[in-house]
Amino acid sequence: MIKVTQYVGVKNMDLTIKLQVFEGPLDLLLHLLDKNKVNIYDIPIVEITNQYMEYIHQMQKSDLNIMSEFLVMAATLIDIKAKMLLPAPEVEEGEEEEDPRAELVQQLLEYKMYKYISEELKDRQLDARKVLFKEPSIPEEVSAYEEPVDLDELVSNLTLQKLNDIFQSIMKKQVDKIDPIRSKFGKIQKEEVSLEACMDHLKNYARTHRTFSFRSLLENQRSKMQVIVTFLSILELMKTGDIQIRQDAIFDDIEITSKIAA
Repeated sequence: MIKVTQYVGVKNMDLTIKLQVFEGPLDLLLHLLDKNKVNIYDIPIVEITNQYMEYIHQMQKSDLNIMSEFLVMAATLIDIKAKMLLPAPEVEEGEEEEDPRAELVQQLLEYKMYKYISEELKDRQLDARKVLFKEPSIPEEVSAYEEPVDLDELVSNLTLQKLNDIFQSIMKKQVDKIDPIRSKFGKIQKEEVSLEACMDHLKNYARTHRTFSFRSLLENQRSKMQVIVTFLSILELMKTGDIQIRQDAIFDDIEITSKIAA
């Protein structure tokens, strides 16, 4: 960090001038390039060197250890300036003319990259300070809440295997209903079946039929798609607690009991 102060006497009153703080000579050069709005790949070395030397003259009262870094860069700039003013040496055909500023440009690019990375890391460190850890806390009314329907009791004597067996048997019957000859006539259109509409139909059916057979319900469907959608609707109504399912023994028909008010 550099802090330069000059004193100018004005009738027993001192005027203090504080120069801008720079982290090193490369930081100062980047500041001068930004200030003059010039391309880092095409540095106007004469103008930048003159401005750099003006800053060096204002640093005469600074720490010698800090001054040495800036003086080394000043010597480098003057050397580049001299090479730029001298006639360019002749080069053979096909070879590119060597730019005396190339090494300085590379140093500035590397410094600029590391500077941006350090600023990014600093921002992340500041953001990390805003992160707080909190132990989980559950309000009493939430921890005391109980589900209105006991799902374990609802499907206590029912397994997915049993449902799947009935479903597969119904699907097989649907296949057996297909006429192998007439089914090839004409063009079969895709039948659109809405799950919401099917659930509404089942709810209305459950209001008037308090108990009905799962197997019979699926057998009354006209197509595979209706069987599948009806099966999904049964599962959804079980989940919401609108119906309850019971099976007395393995391979017996499943009895559906309606919990919907009539």
